[in-house]
Amino acid sequence: MDTLEETHFKVGQHVFTVIAPKVKMIIRKYYAKIYYCTFSDHPEKKELALFEREIIH
Repeated sequence: MDTLEETHFKVGQHVFTVIAPKVKMIIRKYYAKIYYCTFSDHPEKKELALFEREIIH
């Protein structure tokens, strides 16, 4: 099960994406090797599903 594996990023952590490094995101959920992230400054926007390689600190 994916919830037991070691992940690089944690739920609730603030991160940025590789394609938009100035837009702050919050990791809402991790499931099946995908991070589901919401926009920190615009929580009403649709969340993004990202792979670990698409996320930076």
